[in-house]
Amino acid sequence: MADQDDEIALPDLASAEPLSAELEAAGEEDGDHVRMAHDLEAVFDVPVNVSAVLGKTHMEVSNLLKLGRGTIVELDRKVGEAIDIYVNDRLVARGEVVVVDDRLGVTMTEIVKGAAN
Repeated sequence: MADQDDEIALPDLASAEPLSAELEAAGEEDGDHVRMAHDLEAVFDVPVNVSAVLGKTHMEVSNLLKLGRGTIVELDRKVGEAIDIYVNDRLVARGEVVVVDDRLGVTMTEIVKGAAN
């Protein structure tokens, strides 16, 4: 897991209230505008690709062609280790796999701040 410095709190973008009283006070002192959910309305409908990566491996094409039903491919992660969550091919979070109504899902457990690919 990452250090506490790598984690950031996520604001509730659904509310139209200021993000927090502290930000509101800071905005008044600096003369800056306090950000609200409606400030982001222009990007609400922008589609993004979200990927949850269980793990990775490298193999030669000859081995790839030999894969068949039931073949086990060993990944670079251990059981219970956090998976990576990418938005538009950029690592943004880590999480855990969960089952929701017979479907797989991901619970975000950590937001990655300033991550590079």
